Amino acid sequence: MEPTAFTTDRLLLRPFEPGDADAVYAACQDPDIRRWTVVPSPYTRADAELFTRDLSPAGWQDDTMYNFAVLRRDGGELTGALGLGRRNPGTLEVGYWTAAAHRGAGYTTEAVLGAARWAFTALSADRVEWRAEIGNAPSRAVALRAGFRMEGDQRSALVNKGVRRDTWTGALLPADLGLPGTVPHRPAAGVSGAL
Repeated sequence: MEPTAFTTDRLLLRPFEPGDADAVYAACQDPDIRRWTVVPSPYTRADAELFTRDLSPAGWQDDTMYNFAVLRRDGGELTGALGLGRRNPGTLEVGYWTAAAHRGAGYTTEAVLGAARWAFTALSADRVEWRAEIGNAPSRAVALRAGFRMEGDQRSALVNKGVRRDTWTGALLPADLGLPGTVPHRPAAGVSGAL
């Protein structure tokens, strides 16, 4: 897919560029980002260069992963990163981190909502999934503010730093944002019990 940029009220989301390596490197020195995300730890300058120069463009090129630098429109400062990865037809998984200096301003929630709208319209997605290691309360708070419905826990669903970890999971559907889906959705009604 051709790399795409878009704006929200306060943000510009655009594909990462090699020139973003310094800001990514600085942000990923934060122990919370290294703890709760799958970025390498320790995070080196070479890791930031590999991510911005090679990995992010490759995801766009092979149409599997769409990584965005999340920048303030009023100055271009990097507030965080957001990625949408293909899981199966019609489904994408969102992941994100927020630079420490920009937490609490609502930027990540705004970016997630903007990215979900883009996924539902430009990529014809019918589902955006979120998951985070159980205990990552800030990530869960962002997902909830963005309207994700929590769907439960998954045992051993994430490998982070060589350890399998349990996750919270949630999803956002086009209808949650007042958008049409590409395939009709029939919610289960009154179904209980096991097969």
